[in-house]
Amino acid sequence: MPSTLPDGDPVPASGELPASALEGLGGRPFGFYVHVPFCVTRCGYCDFNTYTAAELGPGASRKDYADTAIDEVRRARANLGEADLPVETVFFGGGTPTLLPAADLVRILDAIGEEFGLAPGAEVTTEANPESVDPAYLAELRAGGFNRVSFGMQSAREHVLRVLDRRHTPGRPARAVREARDAGFDHVNLDLIYSTPGESDDDWRASLSAAIEAGPDHVSAYSLIVEEGTALAARVRRGELAMPDDDVAADRYLIADAMLAEAGFEWYEVSNWATSEAGRCRHNLLYWTGGDWWGVGPGAHSHVGGTRWWNVKHPAAYARRLAAGVSPAHAREVLTPQDRAVERLMLELRLVRGFPVRDLERPPVVARALADGLLETEAFKDGRAVLTLRGRLLADALIRDLT
Repeated sequence: MPSTLPDGDPVPASGELPASALEGLGGRPFGFYVHVPFCVTRCGYCDFNTYTAAELGPGASRKDYADTAIDEVRRARANLGEADLPVETVFFGGGTPTLLPAADLVRILDAIGEEFGLAPGAEVTTEANPESVDPAYLAELRAGGFNRVSFGMQSAREHVLRVLDRRHTPGRPARAVREARDAGFDHVNLDLIYSTPGESDDDWRASLSAAIEAGPDHVSAYSLIVEEGTALAARVRRGELAMPDDDVAADRYLIADAMLAEAGFEWYEVSNWATSEAGRCRHNLLYWTGGDWWGVGPGAHSHVGGTRWWNVKHPAAYARRLAAGVSPAHAREVLTPQDRAVERLMLELRLVRGFPVRDLERPPVVARALADGLLETEAFKDGRAVLTLRGRLLADALIRDLT
């Protein structure tokens, strides 16, 4: 089941934001995340806030979801006041957003545009399972203003997909990419997972080859994490599956970086590669560079001007609150300057542009990172702390040492 929400400070029933959050509003990039919490089945490794039909219970349905989400979009406009906030990025995630009719996704996007306006050239993405779309569905999304789609591929090997409880068949992600291209999508991402128990180096190479040959302009590759409370964690605990090995994961990352680079992809964040700057996910970059965003949907997180909040988790509770005219927020926190500085380092150091050297603290740690080959020497001389390939492998440990 999904993980529990963090604790935080109470949120007023109106959802009114503190004055500090509204200072400078409009001077930072602004986006929307729309969480669609529905899945056909629950993948064994997943601890996201998602629900199958059997888990929804009374008071929540796919049929009514778009109207409920639009209610929150309108509440966002009321809470953010009259500030001019053209939306630069919109990202529909889940769950499986494409379990909703394409017309519902377009209606939510239209509501965002009506309330806030979309910036010229705004990036509009939806996640999709390869088997949850067809050419007509993708064409309807494209006509409705979506211009980027992200498919969950995970692996090209059937036995790996079985361990992950993924339902699509090998070969379907490549066909979905072609269908998206034919529908007019210029930007297509494939998500991959490596270090699944039972996966070999050759399996991983085959997955990368299949992803590259499919023709996306963006690939995300993440090491499998065994999250407590998931079916996968239970299988590992019972000894049915081996815990993923850190050294194996490092080797798989090196394989990914080499194969993707050879195919014309460049890394721009530790786990993300694109064939051009235009192909980079601008919505994720908004997160990673301290922008503002409003998260719509059950369990969705938002951030505006140093205030972060998160909605109640269950779709039924979410719908009840909005129907009653009450904010769906469960709790919030106002980040201190120190909190924001630490988060900035954690996120920006993972980017290819790096982190300003002048803002780094702990000189002995920085000197050791340079000596150990974790930071690019020439970039450092130019005032940027940029991870080397070895540094990317050890990024989490380096960031812990620096904070």
